[in-house]
Amino acid sequence: MTLWRPTGPKELDLVCASGWKAWPPRLPDQPIFYPVLNEQYAIMIARDWNVPASGVGYVTRFEVDLEFASRYPVQQVGGRDILELWVPAEELDEFNQHIVGLIEVVHAFRPGS
Repeated sequence: MTLWRPTGPKELDLVCASGWKAWPPRLPDQPIFYPVLNEQYAIMIARDWNVPASGVGYVTRFEVDLEFASRYPVQQVGGRDILELWVPAEELDEFNQHIVGLIEVVHAFRPGS
């Protein structure tokens, strides 16, 4: 299953430190890890939210074993294409073990882009 994750520079640095193989643990105020199912939705978040918050926004793409990912129901959080998986923070280590291949950056946005 192909997933996307909009992210800022701090989280991306931690992904890089993992060898591009894992997402970092959630912070105490982040009970859910939510990769998205639509590249355009990830672009919107990275461009419209991450850039104002941190000066740069990235869109990453990665694959997760479909059988494992199917344990998380798809959440529609807006329009019909606004879809996320909600992975409880305490399950993120196990989720990371089911990433197939590497996490890759596919878009980068800065002010004015």
